[in-house]
Amino acid sequence: MLTYLFEYLEKQYQLPGASLFQFSTFRAAMAILFSLMIATVYGKRVILFLQKQQVGETIRDLGLDGQKQKAGTPTMGGVIIIMSTLIPVLLFARLENIYIILLIFTMLWMGAIGFLDDYIKVFKKNKEGLKGRFKVLGQVVLGLIVGAVLYFHPEVTMRDHDKTIITQDYTVEQVKGAEIKSTMTTVPFFKNNEFDYESLISWAGDGAKEYAWLLFIPIIILIVTAVSNGANLTDGIDGLAAGTSAIIVFTLGVFALVSGNIIFSDYLDIMYIPRVGELLVFITAFAGALIGFLWYNAFPAQVFMGDTGSLTIGGVIAVIAIIVRKELLIPVLCGIFFAESLSVMIQVGYFKYTKKKLGEGKRIFLMSPLHHHYQKMGYHESKIVTRFWIVGILLAIVTVVTLKIR
Repeated sequence: MLTYLFEYLEKQYQLPGASLFQFSTFRAAMAILFSLMIATVYGKRVILFLQKQQVGETIRDLGLDGQKQKAGTPTMGGVIIIMSTLIPVLLFARLENIYIILLIFTMLWMGAIGFLDDYIKVFKKNKEGLKGRFKVLGQVVLGLIVGAVLYFHPEVTMRDHDKTIITQDYTVEQVKGAEIKSTMTTVPFFKNNEFDYESLISWAGDGAKEYAWLLFIPIIILIVTAVSNGANLTDGIDGLAAGTSAIIVFTLGVFALVSGNIIFSDYLDIMYIPRVGELLVFITAFAGALIGFLWYNAFPAQVFMGDTGSLTIGGVIAVIAIIVRKELLIPVLCGIFFAESLSVMIQVGYFKYTKKKLGEGKRIFLMSPLHHHYQKMGYHESKIVTRFWIVGILLAIVTVVTLKIR
């Protein structure tokens, strides 16, 4: 909104400095400052409001140290993250950009599902919250919409590399690559690091490529569902999900910056994605909101994000990674989410298997998700969180390094 206002004023009155709003990096800097301010200043007011409404977390007795002291801590704090992200985005982003529209929709959609889950837990006194099948249905619908938009929308394109040719008159000409519709994505650690989803169906003949969406959209649904649930499982101790997610989001910001800049993408020999540079405004606002929320969520937490926050964070991270075509890097970049989800699947699978074979269920971990295993081992939760952050930073570095290591 402010972008359009300043552009109008510059056009009409030659307002000094208004041209700065043409640059996404300047607007991104403004977005992160505003989101930090909103989260830290108004976050406290939201917490006080939640306390007044008695929106307290109901703690199940899992036999963990310090667990009982957390009973009654305000939950639904994810509204702080959503509010602190969307307000700067509405102020500084170009709202006609298809990627911005898609991310705003994702945040509101997943926020609504998470809010409904928290509402049932808090006000209906149902510890189970929204039934799992309805959560998954909401994630599937989001994945379906995101996949369909990214496949069919005319503004979702990538650009061929520029080419240098020598004409018949022995002169050198630069030919700019054309914008094309493509299902190309990035495969890490390979020399030719581009992979086209259409190749998975090309064996059926040339005409089969028209139906590549039948494969592409289910893959997007799987990614959105997996990452959203991974973030949800990671939200178990103070500051873990918010801090880990901030690291991931900053890394995705690097990818958006280089993929949306024709000079950087050409130098790094990666795909240039037109209009994706505008994502930087959303990403910085999102990162600022996470850090601002972490101010109150760090041990000992004054507020929990609840499913309102965790489901939203996972969904938004998944969609950003898909937009910048780095979704195959998610197992590395979101390694903490992946490990938490894997620990639950291994624990449940092994328990069921041993119960069927031996008549008694056995466990591999002391407790799942993984962070609870370390709590059971006697580690203080602040030490667990710090070490998970360190691992997250290392994974982020490895992810960024894949730009050049092939």
